[in-house]
Amino acid sequence: MSEARSADDATPTNTCPECDGRLRADGSETVCGDCGLVVDEYHIDHGPEWRSFADDDRNPKRTGAPLTRSRHDRGLSTEIGRSTRVKGRKRRRLARMRRQHNRARISTKRERNQVYAFTEIRRLTSALSLPDRIRDHACSLFTSAQNEDLLCGRSLEGFAAACVYAACRVVNVSRTVGEVVAEAKATEAEQTAAYDALNRDLGLPVGPIDPVEYVPRFATRLDLSRDVESRAREYATEAAESGLAVGRNPSGVAAGCLYTAARDFDAGVTQADVADVADVTPVTLRKTYVALRDEE
Repeated sequence: MSEARSADDATPTNTCPECDGRLRADGSETVCGDCGLVVDEYHIDHGPEWRSFADDDRNPKRTGAPLTRSRHDRGLSTEIGRSTRVKGRKRRRLARMRRQHNRARISTKRERNQVYAFTEIRRLTSALSLPDRIRDHACSLFTSAQNEDLLCGRSLEGFAAACVYAACRVVNVSRTVGEVVAEAKATEAEQTAAYDALNRDLGLPVGPIDPVEYVPRFATRLDLSRDVESRAREYATEAAESGLAVGRNPSGVAAGCLYTAARDFDAGVTQADVADVADVTPVTLRKTYVALRDEE
């Protein structure tokens, strides 16, 4: 008798639990038609998460986290979390499940290399205060290099640093090789070799760096006024238009323009200070300074 009762309880019913009356849906509530008892007031909404007020044909669906190129699986896989409340045998079982899940999520050496390189790229872009679009572009460059078999005989750290630097060059974000290498786990030789391979085999759409891109950051580090920065921008633009910056280190040209502008306003900075911020020698700075003074 008890088995029959439990089986009946397990099956869904459309009757009221109080008076056995028939249930009906009223908006978001389930109500008994006889006694008026509200049996359920919530229901699952299978509609879109948001709606668009624009006049377009978009059809938003209920989805999870957005896809990202900074993960080897585009962010589609799940992770088994950790909890301090779980103890004993259940904790050990979850640890085994987590280990097997990670092994299944990273099944090949190619994916393992991607996980390591993408982690390094995310760390580098965070340390260099770069936007997410640079991070995603760098990860796409690494995938392209992996598809072209450019990683053979080269370090993953070097390629991660090279991809970040290449992504900055493509979108004209001012970061020098020294700044990237200072935060990377690779040496400058490893980064240079990897970048040369990327530029040669992938045909990166990069051009010469404009010295004007470096002026704002260098001026901020030296705590110079806006007037000095504006005058340095003018000097850098004149140097680029007159051909003075051709064949020269753009960081050195920007440093020379900043020092020249600082001298115009008696800002009180030395050649050594400006050269140290730009990561060039005072000799490189003086060449641009002398050339700018000769043109006046």
